[in-house]
Amino acid sequence: MVEQRHDLGAAFAWLARALMKAEEPVLRAHEVEMWDYVVLTALREGPAPTQSELAVSAGRDKTRLIPILDRLEARGLLRRTPDPADRRNRVVALTADGRELVESCRAGIREVEAELLAGLDGHERRTFVIVLDRLADTARDR
Repeated sequence: MVEQRHDLGAAFAWLARALMKAEEPVLRAHEVEMWDYVVLTALREGPAPTQSELAVSAGRDKTRLIPILDRLEARGLLRRTPDPADRRNRVVALTADGRELVESCRAGIREVEAELLAGLDGHERRTFVIVLDRLADTARDR
């Protein structure tokens, strides 16, 4: 008997589209775009030693990252300072306002996720999130 299930790529694509659509109002309420949030979230763990390294961790081309950084810096959400070891590089870090905005967005996004996962029991939710995090880490590290 042939296994009846969605192809993983298709299933992840449907899920990703649904999540991004559900997250849009949260981000719009904070006046940030999806890529703004991705960059701010990448800085949540700590400053990026260079803009190039930030581009890699955010998964965004360096040339497309600059306008995002300009916009976020103009809003006071991050700061770029010269690297004392190499003044050609800029260290990128969240400001207190940036950290507050990321946490507020994240709380709203967690509510959206809870609605999406509401059809699963507690064990299924925990298992899904653990396995998805592990797969995401594996994919990101490749």
